[in-house]
Amino acid sequence: MNPLSDMIATLIANQGPLAISDYMALALGHPQHGYYMKQVPLGEKGDFTTAPEISQMFGELIGIWCADTWQRMGAPGEIALVELGPGRGTLMEDVLRTLKVVPELLEAAEVHFVETSPALMAEQRARVPQATWHASIESLPEKPLLLIANEFFDALPIRQFQRTEQGWHERCLGLVPQENGGWDFALQLAPDPIPNTALLPLNVLDAPPGSVAEICPAAQSIAETLGAHLKRHGGAGLIIDYGHGESAPGDTLQAVRAHDYADPFADPGEADLTAHVDFAALAQCFAKGGAKIWPLTTQSAFLSMLGIIQRAKKLQASATPAQSRDIKAAMHRLTDPGEMGTLFKVLTVTAPDMAPPAGFDRA
Repeated sequence: MNPLSDMIATLIANQGPLAISDYMALALGHPQHGYYMKQVPLGEKGDFTTAPEISQMFGELIGIWCADTWQRMGAPGEIALVELGPGRGTLMEDVLRTLKVVPELLEAAEVHFVETSPALMAEQRARVPQATWHASIESLPEKPLLLIANEFFDALPIRQFQRTEQGWHERCLGLVPQENGGWDFALQLAPDPIPNTALLPLNVLDAPPGSVAEICPAAQSIAETLGAHLKRHGGAGLIIDYGHGESAPGDTLQAVRAHDYADPFADPGEADLTAHVDFAALAQCFAKGGAKIWPLTTQSAFLSMLGIIQRAKKLQASATPAQSRDIKAAMHRLTDPGEMGTLFKVLTVTAPDMAPPAGFDRA
């Protein structure tokens, strides 16, 4: 056990079982012991690797998307270039390097990061010192947006519900005594069914007993707020994450530690916790706020549309044989259906009156 385990156990002992969302919020965001608050979790020495850390090509292609989208917006003279959960700042660093060929956009853009982790903010500041940091989206400037959210929504706390013969019950974390006098965490169901099944996606309501449904209230709130911002001020956003295109039952909560899967409840604060993004629910919330939703696509199709094959060949032309193999391996990992190519999806959202973004302007 660790200090956060003891704190959570005391909380449960005093107040009763803890909703999964509350557990995730503590495990990831506790000011002293939370996973994201005390360490840099990305890279070879961390617990997981994201697309920008795999290859510079990812950020370069996002930069191309930003430049193209800005021009389709009419090249506004002021724009907020916003990244939610920027990791170590690698993606934005690559984006800004790419945008040097569009100096007018660099002059128009103010970089804004939404981040709460002191450890990650230090890394971001070293790479993108000109950024402005925000603890939430509420303080973003009232300007047109170029929004990037890569593997942001998957780390937001989820609520889980399980179907029984009596209805849908919230899944919670409780305590079970051990023979040695100690205790252990255990999943259990709230005694009463939830009174309002409107919380759940329509197409999971008739799932058979034993089924698990998930919702992400934080993601829904953020998406609706950003949708309203896009409607009022203009702009476009890219949401890149792993998940499913349609709402479906299933327990997708997982923990990753040292690049391997772990028990989500075994060592809170020491592993990354994520859940699959429900892109259908997310899109509905962006639309509720007033944004226009474009058809969901895969990361493979999106990067191919932006020219990852051509970019890889150009990099390989001046690379050593070893570097060339690395470039090929990185492209494979980013685009192959057996790697990140299909599991990871790309949702494009825009102001309702904006011209079609790249990839959607063909009949």
